[in-house]
Amino acid sequence: MEITLDRDVLLKSLSHAYGVIEKKSTLPILSNILIEAKNSKVKITATDLDIIYSEEIGAIKINKEGSTTTSASIFYDILRKLPSGTKVDISLNEQNRLKLESGNSTFNLLCISTENYPLSNEDFEAKTFQIDSKKFLKLLNKTKISISGDETRHYLNGIFLHKTILKDNTYLTGVSTDSHRLSSSSLEVEANIEFESIILPKKTVFQLLSILEENSNQLKISNSKSKIKFEIQNSILISKIIDGKFPDYSKVIPTTNEKKLEIKLNDFKNSIERVVSVSSDRKEGLKMSLTKDTIRMSVNSPNSGEGMENIKANFNSEDMNIVFNSRYLIDISSQIENDLIVLYLKDAGSPVIIRDLSDKNSFYVVMPMKI
Repeated sequence: MEITLDRDVLLKSLSHAYGVIEKKSTLPILSNILIEAKNSKVKITATDLDIIYSEEIGAIKINKEGSTTTSASIFYDILRKLPSGTKVDISLNEQNRLKLESGNSTFNLLCISTENYPLSNEDFEAKTFQIDSKKFLKLLNKTKISISGDETRHYLNGIFLHKTILKDNTYLTGVSTDSHRLSSSSLEVEANIEFESIILPKKTVFQLLSILEENSNQLKISNSKSKIKFEIQNSILISKIIDGKFPDYSKVIPTTNEKKLEIKLNDFKNSIERVVSVSSDRKEGLKMSLTKDTIRMSVNSPNSGEGMENIKANFNSEDMNIVFNSRYLIDISSQIENDLIVLYLKDAGSPVIIRDLSDKNSFYVVMPMKI
């Protein structure tokens, strides 16, 4: 193998692949990336056995086709430290070393044969559809915040993707919950799409985010009973799905919350950030004292003191107090697109539903803390 690549193009591709690699793998080959040069293209592949990511990039020159695997971390670190805008000459010698040359720098990296590199040959073509990648990116961003980190309930460690139908419209809906909060976001799709409901693992979600943030092309989605495949431009990501049953989340969505609280988003978010500065422990809670036109935000920490601030608001009910984990409110605020954030409440102990007036297809549910 003898190829010449643009350092910046290769580094961008490698940064995506590197996110898949497990830093402490018991199988040495899983710490490596697969490099294949053929048909005027160079293909970079990485896997942790749960996710396979591959991307094709254009080569400046391919003098000799071939393939090998080498350490992802070392290769990535070298490229990261090379000057931007430079060319990288890569060749595989007879001693099975990968030689990298760029400017005055030369590196010879150890390689492992490609023979045992694990790849998937599963057929996904039967159930395939395309969606706007930016809309799917928004869905992932809005639902990632409620993914549970509790591994004893592994079925909550991802986003539940499924088809829903509302008023004769078909949607691809994403839902996540950690049992204290819930996020839901939907995007409209064609009615005839075939899609098996799946739970998309957290690692796959964040890998997709890094890819989609840099790409605005159409996203092709295919899934089978055990895996899901995403294709965008020259990139392919195949992931195992979480084996488990996602709970019936409809049971926790409030339907009788008639108390409506409207606040300017920036006032709400910035006030919370300031008030909670007195406490490093979010479990102490943020108390919101609601009146017709004012919210008093307050935190009282026995270890560090107290903070409070009043902000303007519109509340259509009698005065009440309610306490939240401030982190949940900050996370939700970061995903609201409108200038206003709207909370629908029932009482101090019942779940609250939060909506974005600029996105009728997304909402959040948060459980208050007990005072």
